[in-house]
Amino acid sequence: MKGSAGEPIPHTFRGLSKLEVEFRRGELSIVAAAAGTGKSLLASNLAVQSNVPTLYWSADSNAATQLTRATAILTGDDIQTIKRALRDDRFDPYEQAVSQRWWLRFNYDARPTPADMERDLEAYREVFGMYPHLAVADNLSDLDGGDVRDAESYTFGLEGMCEYLNEMARGTSAHVMAMHHVVGEYADGLKPIPQSGLKGKVSRVPSLVLTIHKEIDGMDGRILHVAPVKNREGFEDSSGETFASLDFDRRTMRLTDAETGFE
Repeated sequence: MKGSAGEPIPHTFRGLSKLEVEFRRGELSIVAAAAGTGKSLLASNLAVQSNVPTLYWSADSNAATQLTRATAILTGDDIQTIKRALRDDRFDPYEQAVSQRWWLRFNYDARPTPADMERDLEAYREVFGMYPHLAVADNLSDLDGGDVRDAESYTFGLEGMCEYLNEMARGTSAHVMAMHHVVGEYADGLKPIPQSGLKGKVSRVPSLVLTIHKEIDGMDGRILHVAPVKNREGFEDSSGETFASLDFDRRTMRLTDAETGFE
């Protein structure tokens, strides 16, 4: 009766596990942060490191960005070296590493519609014999949900798109993760973001809502603090003041637990 619904997508973030955060199949999650803070990095690391069948709508990043980022995460090589290899047509040594994630597929349309997404899902099932286990929409505001005339229709459209993505999760048994923006008060990305800080107030539908703020260590390093502000299956703190901390390695694009000594 249950099928695959409720099965968690594997991940390596022990800090999130301590906070009872799981990316369950058949459910929708939203990851919200200021522009440039790291929400796409979290999605990319989950997609690459989990090694599960994944479909990624990358409206916010182009193919070169996603390819070099995924290659850096997989190999641990410097992303600047990888970018030069791609630019100079010397990418052959990396092709074997990339081929290890052959069931990670991207769509780079800038404004995918629900019809586009359904086509991609059916194409994925035709090729691989199953729907993806993880589906990423990056980001929610870039999905084409129809004509937006004013602030009210914008908010209504975002909530309607969340309902559509939630139905997608139920119908395909994928974990659907949508990236989203925050209101202007949190636009610098430097302070905890509460549940009320999401743009358009879209937190009603998803089972899990994570917000991310950053900490700059003064040595060109960055720590991402990931807070479960809504979590139907575990711990939550709607203030955003309780979070797991992840080190961001700018060289390899990898996110790893900032804390040590997990039990």
